[in-house]
Amino acid sequence: MGQFLQAAAYGVVQGGLLALVAVGFSLVWGVMNVINFSHGAFAVTGAYVAWLMSQRFGLDPFLAIPIVAVALFGFGYVIQRGLINLIINAPIFLTLLLTFGLNLVILNGLQLLFTSDDRTIDTSYASQSFAIGVVNVPYGRLAACFLAIVITVALALVMTRTRLGHAIGATGMDRGAARLMGIRARHIYAVTFGIAAALAGIAGTMIATVGSFNPTTTPGQLTLDAFVISVLGGLGNMYGALVGGLVLGIAESIGGLLLTGTWVNAIAMAVLIVVLVIRPSGLIGKAQYSGRVEV
Repeated sequence: MGQFLQAAAYGVVQGGLLALVAVGFSLVWGVMNVINFSHGAFAVTGAYVAWLMSQRFGLDPFLAIPIVAVALFGFGYVIQRGLINLIINAPIFLTLLLTFGLNLVILNGLQLLFTSDDRTIDTSYASQSFAIGVVNVPYGRLAACFLAIVITVALALVMTRTRLGHAIGATGMDRGAARLMGIRARHIYAVTFGIAAALAGIAGTMIATVGSFNPTTTPGQLTLDAFVISVLGGLGNMYGALVGGLVLGIAESIGGLLLTGTWVNAIAMAVLIVVLVIRPSGLIGKAQYSGRVEV
């Protein structure tokens, strides 16, 4: 029983971290109808920015979050406005190829700069934990989970209670009508992609704090997790990403008690298939829009 409770607790805090990875991916897919294969690369880029801040200036990763977010937002905005926007009206297969190619360029650049060695941000609290009965909860992962919840709620409030959020939602729902209302679709899509990149960078910072990362294996796993979680929760749904992350985290953690090795990775696909059979729109999702900007 103790092992089950420990696995469940770990799954919750891990699920929060996975949700933080997925929320930006879900936003781009739901609003722009773009499956961003380079999302994991943006997350690892954020991890390296935070790592550099720690190595050069001794900056705590949580204090480095604003720097990472601003840097990744600018990078994402430029990439979308200057590159992805050029073919966003093309068939989705071309956007898949473009983001996959972008992923390779970013990761090879990171590998040239930092090599493929595993790295982590050493802190005094990441490996420490506190006990609740027979359950030990790591401080670092708990903080990352709490941050994921705060960011998810904040992003949901931005989307529902600000002019920018309304513009993003309107552009995604009906591009033509939004443009008639004076909304600059190209700019809004670039802002959306920039927000997603910033969120990925923050997630990468948290990953670097609680574990190791590298530019070869980490990005692919993060992109896969983000894809699964986005479908589980419902495209474009901020709270859906949070719920999907928690479900996946708990399923993989508990499944790890019963399965070993690469079989644990199959749990994500099994959960995804079951949810899609029962509820195709996701756990708390609804039918989404597919409008894309004209260039």
